[in-house]
Formats: sequence, structure tokens, C-alpha cells
Amino acid sequence: MAEKSRLEKLSELGQSVWIDYLSRDLLHSGELARMMREDAVVGVTSNPTIFQKAISAGDAYDEQLREVLGDVRDPKEVFVQLAVQDVNEALDLLRRVWDEGSGKDGYVSLEVDPNLAYDTEGTVAEAVRLHELVDKPNLFVKIPATKPGLPAIEEMIAKGKSINVTLIFSLERYEEVARAYIRGLERLVAGGGDPSTVASVASFFVSRVDTEADRRLDEIGGHDDLKGRLAVANAKLAYQRYEELFAGENWDFLASKGATPQRPLWASTSTKNPEYRDVMYVEELIGPMTVNTMPEETIRAFQEHGQAKLTLEQGLDEAKQLFSDLERAGIDYDDVTETLEREGVEKFADSFGELLEGIRAKSGELVPA
Repeated sequence: MAEKSRLEKLSELGQSVWIDYLSRDLLHSGELARMMREDAVVGVTSNPTIFQKAISAGDAYDEQLREVLGDVRDPKEVFVQLAVQDVNEALDLLRRVWDEGSGKDGYVSLEVDPNLAYDTEGTVAEAVRLHELVDKPNLFVKIPATKPGLPAIEEMIAKGKSINVTLIFSLERYEEVARAYIRGLERLVAGGGDPSTVASVASFFVSRVDTEADRRLDEIGGHDDLKGRLAVANAKLAYQRYEELFAGENWDFLASKGATPQRPLWASTSTKNPEYRDVMYVEELIGPMTVNTMPEETIRAFQEHGQAKLTLEQGLDEAKQLFSDLERAGIDYDDVTETLEREGVEKFADSFGELLEGIRAKSGELVPA
């Protein structure tokens, strides 16, 4: 019997391995199917940046583009049709995982237009539309965890629609997201709905927190011992809140009706600083009922030299102390996380704009005016 891979060992500790990219080449080359077999991959996420790179590279989308352009010229609607085809194929491939795990994994995520990040009603309408376009039980629609996003998350869960909450940076916002999910479940149950048919993950962004905190520490000077530590400490304390929020009488009642916890998902887990271990945002955050969505290079690195052992609940006292030490050093945690959320929305919106511009350019090449 072949020895288990490092990622298979990670999965046995209760953490699901998802990949953070999707493209037609990944599907049609058989690479996604291979990663499911060999790298324990059981889920896929996507975002405007990922699709922008996929569609602009090569000619994999050209044939469908020509067909779509016969009926549709609005670049956003063209993109939706291209993305929906990829997502549908990935959902079909992962459906066995979803079925065998009773809906724990096997999900593919499709994001609402990031320009709607501060528009509650617009986000709900778009999320409903995407769920209708891709009418499959293992679809996650991604909604950003902005303040206006919170009521949209609650509303979609109350409608019985599965949601991946993205762009979470702060502990306070994480707690607000979890409570929005719980409120949505309460409304669903009160209305006679079945909460066992709805799922959610809370995507907590990791490496960007260190990038921003380290930049500020460099500006202050000194304090090198505090660098490269906030991201992991932040996620570990978020997991503690997860365990508190999804426990107790109120949660037990929902669970008795079939509700499942909103699992924490560690996103942005590639290591941006070459001085740091390339799998640190995987190794330091391993624990049950969690997801780590990794880019290709992180999957390869972990398979080569990652260590799979439970770490998520270790070093909690040090994590709490770090927050105090950073505050004394002049780092404003709230400002760090607010900056990251604002910039995260801007980056996704910019990528979406580039994506639409790329579709316009390709459309001009394929179907001259």
C-alpha cells in the first residue's frame, strides 16, 4: 500500500485542501482530476484575478467567446457565461466528493461582481442570479465581508443558499460574519426550511496581514522579533472564536435541525516574503473543521516538505501577547485590517475591470466590429 502523501495526512487531521484557482486548461488537461487523486484536493475557489489571468492567456476560451458574442456583447455578461461553464464542469467533477461527504466538501466558488461590495441589495440580487444560473448544490457564491455584505450574507443563508464569505481580515469582522450566518440559519429554520441543505465557509485572509504589519514595522524601525507573526496569531484567535460561537444551547438547537458550522477557511496562504518558510501559513494553521485554499506552488511545496501536525490551538497565549506587543510598538491592528479590507475590495474591482477590458479586446479580435 502506497504511503500517504503529506496533504493526505493533513486531510486526516480534519483540514480540507482546496485550490484557489480555476481555468479551462486545469479542467481539460485532467490536472484538477489528478490533484483530486494525488493531492487530496476537495474544493476550488475562484476570483476575478484568477479568471482574468485564465481568459487572457492563450486561446482556451476563444471558441466559446465567438459563440457567446453572437448573442451578447456586454463584457460582464460574456464573462459570466465563460465562468459559468468552467464552474459547472468543476462542480460536476467534484460532485462525488460532495455526495460522499454529505455536503462537507466538493464545492466550487463563484464571486459576485466586486463592484457591488458596498451594495447590500445589489449583492443579494447578484448572488441569487448566480445561484439560479448554476443550479447545483455544491456551488458557493462568494460575498465579501464588508459591512454592507453582512446583511446580504444573512439574507442568502435565510434563502437556503450556500455562501463563501471572502475578504475577512479582523477578529471583530469574523465574529460579525459568523453571527450573520447563524441569524440566517435561524430565519431559515423559523420559515420551515431545511438547514442541512445550506453550507458556508468564512474565508480569513492570512499572508496579507503580515505583509501590511511588517511594512508598518519597517517604517517604525526595530521590532524585528514581531515581524511575520501577526497573520498566524490572528487566525489562531479567530479559530478560538469559531469554537465559542458554534457551541452552546442556541447552536445545539440549530445543529439538531441539521445545521452545520460555518467552517473557517484560510485564504491567501502563499508566503509573500521569501525570508519566511514557504509553507508557514499551512503548517501553523492545521486543525479540525477548517479549510486551507492553496495556490499551486504552495500545494507543491507542502507535498515536498510540509509537516502535517495539529498546530492551530498551540501558542494561544503567545498569540494574545503579540497583539499587546504590536500595540506598544505603534501598530494599530484595527487600521491594519480596515486598510486590508478596503484594498482587497479595490484589488478585486480593479482585476474585474481588467478582466472586462481583456474580454473587450479579445472580442474585437475574434468578432471585428
